[in-house]
This record gives sequence, structure tokens and C-alpha cells, in this order.
Amino acid sequence: MTARSSPPADAARVRRATARDAAAVAALEEAGLGDDAWSYGLLSEVVGGTLPTVHALVAEADGEVLGYAAGSLVVDVAELQRLVVAGPARRRGIARALLDALLGLARDAGAERVLLEVRADNEGARAFYAAAGFAEVGTRPRYYRDGESALVLERSVPAR
Repeated sequence: MTARSSPPADAARVRRATARDAAAVAALEEAGLGDDAWSYGLLSEVVGGTLPTVHALVAEADGEVLGYAAGSLVVDVAELQRLVVAGPARRRGIARALLDALLGLARDAGAERVLLEVRADNEGARAFYAAAGFAEVGTRPRYYRDGESALVLERSVPAR
């Protein structure tokens, strides 16, 4: 058996998620977030488009969902709620492609800034978001089930 390598981001296509993506997105959540994963029911609503302020995107190649992002928009503020990429597909630009697509949706909807929370102990994600222009604006102590704090990050939405 040979290991299958994941394609680079330019080979992955970012598109809006649909209800058909629920199982793949749930598997990504479980593998990437463990105890912090959303329930299958909530994920079905998120990717199925039944929550009016929530937008979900997936990155796929050869019919395989490699990552997904979900965010919400309230008036002029967008919140990135999820950004998960499958382990073998990481460090190939897929997370950045998903983030850029979500930022584009936020811009088109009139958002002026984007907020997100990231685990304080997640150095890789913190470096990724810093490179994408996010800055720390606050802390939510003991935010996660295991007692870890969340850092609140923010960036402006790029103009057209």
C-alpha cells in the first residue's frame, strides 16, 4: 500500500459547503478538534445552509474534502468559527485558500473586521493567523472544556 499525498492548494477547489458534505466535515472536526468538535446535528445545519448568518466552505480535490471553514456575519463583523484541514493536507496552502475565500465573502457582505478565537496553546494556528494579519485583542480565560484559554484575534477585512 502506498501513502496518498494530498494535492497543493492550487489543485484543491474551494466551494460552498452543502448538506452532502456533512459526514466529511464531521470527520474533519473529530480528527482535528476532538472534544471541541461540534455535534453532527449542528454541522449538518452549518454546511446545509440552514443558518442564515453562517457560511461554510470546503476545499476538495478528486472528490475528497480536505478542509473546511465556517464563519458568521452580523452587520459589519464577521467571526471565523472553524478552520480545519485534514492532517495529510496541512502545510499546502489549503487553510490559507479557505481563509481568503471566507474573507472575500465577509468583504462582499459588508464586514469591516473579522474576529476569531484560537487556543492559547496552539502555536501553529497562532503563527498562521499572525501571518494572515490577525492581531491579539483579548483573552477568554478557561474557554475550552479542558480549561485552556482562548485568545481573541482580529483583523480588518481587505477592501476590493
